[in-house]
Amino acid sequence: MPHALVPALLIAIAAAAHAPQAWTAAQDAAKNYPNRPVRLVLAQTTGSSVDTLSRVLASKLGDELGQQFVTDNRGGAGGTIGAEIAAHAVPDGYTLLATSTGVQVIAPQIYKKLNYHPVRDFAQISLFAITQNVLVTHPGLPLKSVKELIAYAKANPGKLNMANAGSGFQSHLAGVLFTHMTEIDVLHVPYKGGASLIAVMGNEAQLTIAPGPAVLGHVRAGRLRALATGGEKRSPLTPELPTVIEAGVPGYVSTGWAGVMAPKATPKPILDKLHAGIVKVINDPATREMIERQGGEPVTSAPAEFTKFIGQEYARFSQAISIAKLKVE
Repeated sequence: MPHALVPALLIAIAAAAHAPQAWTAAQDAAKNYPNRPVRLVLAQTTGSSVDTLSRVLASKLGDELGQQFVTDNRGGAGGTIGAEIAAHAVPDGYTLLATSTGVQVIAPQIYKKLNYHPVRDFAQISLFAITQNVLVTHPGLPLKSVKELIAYAKANPGKLNMANAGSGFQSHLAGVLFTHMTEIDVLHVPYKGGASLIAVMGNEAQLTIAPGPAVLGHVRAGRLRALATGGEKRSPLTPELPTVIEAGVPGYVSTGWAGVMAPKATPKPILDKLHAGIVKVINDPATREMIERQGGEPVTSAPAEFTKFIGQEYARFSQAISIAKLKVE
């Protein structure tokens, strides 16, 4: 045997010898996982749609796995603060990230410098909810359909205020895409988070497109009027509402989602256990009812499907970001 090959061969043998031991150690860790509370970092503020849905999941997942899943809100900077904390956490399964459209798809396209990679620095575990954006207006307006809204806006250019939760937020991009595709002239008005809905309820602004979990309670209470939803097909939560596509805007799609990730090097047996737990919990009728009551559509996905889905969403939102002419920060 050539002398030069010996070191390389010894290294390969050593690696092969240690690999089963490392895997066994990871399996042993998974058997006892979790044996203390798990932190679920929420890169959103309290009361946001993803926050509400994640708290349902955290409670049920804690019951399923026998340890408390503690929600830790770390909002700000488009979700990048919370995502960075989770990306750099010890990869032992005790810090997870409840991620979403804004964190994983929008922020990476409008923030030039991130201290983490939105895909490569995480192990994707599963989606757990899809949220359709809902087009709502002030109930006092004489508008009962998307077509009536478009006709009114074209007859009164610049007279309608369209609220959003802030520049670059999902409601902002959903609104910009809608006005671009319908060729209507409205004033896009940024507010801070949920204040955008208060503005529409008070008729300070006349319409917005916002995540279902944030608006459906107000719709049911009569404080807002829903005209359509932003999915490719009608939401099972609001089957009476047409999609924006059905209502006369071909190709318009605006939805959000929520999922769970872990730091990249988290052992696979632990990831597998978390994935199995999420699937079992989301398939439980009681959990599904709770998520639906909050305006989410319960779903699960294989990790590879989740990763592919993020790529598709990234491409879709890039169009709206371009139209909005958002400056990279």
